[in-house]
Amino acid sequence: MPALDWARDALFLDIDGTIVDIAPTPEAVVVPESLKLSLSRIRKNLGGALALISGRTLQSIDELFAPLKFAAAGAHGAEVRYEPNGPVERCAVPLTSAERAAIALVAKRDPRLRLEDKGYSMAVHYRSAPDLKDIVIATVRDEVAKLGENLRVLRGKMVVEVKAGGFNKGIGLKRLMGHAPFLGRRPIFLGDDVTDEDAVAAVRDFSGVGISVGRSLPGATERVDSPAEVRAWLAHLGGRNSS
Repeated sequence: MPALDWARDALFLDIDGTIVDIAPTPEAVVVPESLKLSLSRIRKNLGGALALISGRTLQSIDELFAPLKFAAAGAHGAEVRYEPNGPVERCAVPLTSAERAAIALVAKRDPRLRLEDKGYSMAVHYRSAPDLKDIVIATVRDEVAKLGENLRVLRGKMVVEVKAGGFNKGIGLKRLMGHAPFLGRRPIFLGDDVTDEDAVAAVRDFSGVGISVGRSLPGATERVDSPAEVRAWLAHLGGRNSS
């Protein structure tokens, strides 16, 4: 894992599967208090240049890390907040009612499937029904094809998600990099899933570093095995002072 230069680096972190362990449902995820403390200390040492990049909405991120708030790109970059308590920039148009209804029908095929409506995207989780993976993916693709619109199907860990084109985690990261305190720094991004590949690609435009967690992401120059290892690294960084 790279050493951070407090004066020159910026740290961008995916959440689920990267700094916290995957849970049966998004609501079941628990953020350890020790992780909150580490992130708070690192942010201070970086002069505020720490942000979360997630498929979660900003509301969900805030609930997860309460009482802390962070600069963040939420909903795959559809929502961007440049300062912890700053205004939210909406960078995308929410899905239409017809689009949302079409994907909602997929989740009704089996009671073990869980629908997550993020406004800008719709996710169908099949963690409780892994045997339905192929059916869920195929059905979602069929529904998207019927809509005939600019929609993108994202496959993640036990989830398939539908969103419009024009925004992603990489674009969200670039937006953050255009504002203080991130402007002019070297971005270091950690992610674990297919949806993080855009962010890994984006950091290269700033001579940054992409680090994959648990699996190898294209373009990532480093890899660690688990969120637990990432938390240990963050705890180590958080134990250092700015001197």
